Amino acid sequence: MKSLLFSLFALPILLLSQGQAPVNFNLPSGTDTSQFNSQDAKGKYIVLHFLLKTECPYCLKHTTEYLQEAHLFPDVIHLFIKPDKGYLIKEWAQKIPQQSDVPIYRDINASLAKELNIPFGYAFHGQTVHYPALIILNKEGVEVFRYIGEDNTDRYTFSRFAKKMRTLQKTN
Repeated sequence: MKSLLFSLFALPILLLSQGQAPVNFNLPSGTDTSQFNSQDAKGKYIVLHFLLKTECPYCLKHTTEYLQEAHLFPDVIHLFIKPDKGYLIKEWAQKIPQQSDVPIYRDINASLAKELNIPFGYAFHGQTVHYPALIILNKEGVEVFRYIGEDNTDRYTFSRFAKKMRTLQKTN
């Protein structure tokens, strides 16, 4: 009983001492009328896929690969996020080969990318944007992994993600 009480008090202190407070956010969909609220996803892993602005064939390939394999991890929610206007996201999403009803979310003014310190400064199609990134939040909403691509072609493949998730699931 004492160890349980200690754990209940020590865990929040440990998380705060490491600067690991849960990440809370809302994102509107760019493809439908839905909204994603991270508070509603407690108890599941959340994977944030920060995609590049405007036309991006590598983003399409990345999104397609993850959509095809996402069923392998039912306790994971994948959020595909673009900083574009809604109509541009809709047009882009129509190019996903087996378009499902999975929304593509809008990061208006790249506010979530800024909040999560995704590096800015990547030159892409005549614009300067945030680098492509993948962030995993655990079931409590705390960041447990991040991968920042060096350029448009540098993505975290699904096979690498699957290996990382198996490791995370064993430790949580």
